Amino acid sequence: MFFSKSGGVKWLVVFLGNPGLKYECTRHNAGFMTADALAREKGIKINRSRFKALTATVDMGGESVLLMKPQTYMNLSGEAVIQAVKFYKIAPENVIVVSDEMSLPIGKLRIRTKGSAGGHNGLKNIIAHLGTDSFPRIRIGVGAPPHPDYDVADWVLSVFRNKDAEEMAEAVKRAAEAVECYVLHGPERAMNRFN
Repeated sequence: MFFSKSGGVKWLVVFLGNPGLKYECTRHNAGFMTADALAREKGIKINRSRFKALTATVDMGGESVLLMKPQTYMNLSGEAVIQAVKFYKIAPENVIVVSDEMSLPIGKLRIRTKGSAGGHNGLKNIIAHLGTDSFPRIRIGVGAPPHPDYDVADWVLSVFRNKDAEEMAEAVKRAAEAVECYVLHGPERAMNRFN
């Protein structure tokens, strides 16, 4: 198992998405949208290229937290995560993954301390690289496809529009708050407040 070094980064927050302009504001990029909301709130830029990701280190209540937007594309997100985890010796329970979730209504948050990938390829790859599913995740509802025959890939790569876009703008701000609440106050308080 991994153990945290004293004085180093203790937390890793992984915001899932796909790099590139064509994926901006798509359902699959709810994690990246949350990273951007948190960066705006903290007055920082997540732009240092390390660990196959764009990163920034931020202080949250005295805790050193590495923020990460993997640049590997969603299905290989674990490659970025494992590099940072090994470098800083971060325990899996201190790796928070923020991702989109089709089974939740748009804008609804769900925080869990562990669990399956639930069909999400980014989470699946992170579980494979960490060798455990015992890491926290904050899932942001992006809604289900409008009908059963709708192609799932087309759905998650579609852009939020109108009311959906407004609801997501609020949801990613709340998800950013949930990240900080989890780091500062732990899972129970974060789940009670945001689930």
